[in-house]
Amino acid sequence: MIYIKKFFLTTIITFCSYNLAIARPKIPIGKFDKIEIVSYLPDVNEYLSKEESNTYLDLGRLHQEYSIAWVPVWITQEPKLVLTKPDSDRYYELSNEQLEKIINTNKLDKAQLLKLGFYTQYGGKIILFLVLCLILYGFFGKDKKKDVKPINL
Repeated sequence: MIYIKKFFLTTIITFCSYNLAIARPKIPIGKFDKIEIVSYLPDVNEYLSKEESNTYLDLGRLHQEYSIAWVPVWITQEPKLVLTKPDSDRYYELSNEQLEKIINTNKLDKAQLLKLGFYTQYGGKIILFLVLCLILYGFFGKDKKKDVKPINL
């Protein structure tokens, strides 16, 4: 009877762990486009979406980054300002004249809008450096052998 319980328990654990091993999520690695809204523009007809009526556009910052497991390692394309809808991946590129008109009309600072955050610029590099240091310390760390001498009682 005890062997039958152990057998069923082992079988259930095996099937559950097999299912977890197959269902693991994929870790994203590669270049990704990131769009962040940097300034909410007033709801006027000038900023109304062309494809969808009743949807107003806001000023967003578009940049491309290489990331490993959601950690941005380096920026592959410098940021630029675009018009975008909130909670959407769709954006509209602007000419220099259109961009200057929007910035002057809404009294915005272009340099401040294009500035990326500290974590986006340097966070991934710092984390990658620390992981590399840990790996190197594991390979070349101090491995002292202690001389153990028996004590005669």
